[in-house]
Amino acid sequence: MIGYATIGTTDMEKAKAFWAGVFESKGASVIMDIGRIAFIGSGMDQPMLAVCIPYNEEAPTPGNGNMLAFPAETTEEVDALYAKAIELGATDDGEPGERMPTFYGAYIRDPDGNKACFYKMG
Repeated sequence: MIGYATIGTTDMEKAKAFWAGVFESKGASVIMDIGRIAFIGSGMDQPMLAVCIPYNEEAPTPGNGNMLAFPAETTEEVDALYAKAIELGATDDGEPGERMPTFYGAYIRDPDGNKACFYKMG
């Protein structure tokens, strides 16, 4: 359903390294880089995450209530993605754990303040 989601950054190199590093274990890398925007994923035919310098060249601002959620195959993978993100410079926004029956999640903010969740449903 989703082709790609875009988040803003103030530092393209740092954002590419962060998100490609977080998802390296899932086979992701920077698969297209055209300067002010880069796409991270495992293939052009798969959902991707794009990082970009905003088109209007104003400061990127994380939205209140906006969050990207990334599924994991296991709770251990949630833990690993969370740990990798923290290792790469993310800040904790909710350690891994069961939030409600059948939902295990972990929340971070990337170096630009964008909020993300790694989760296992079921």
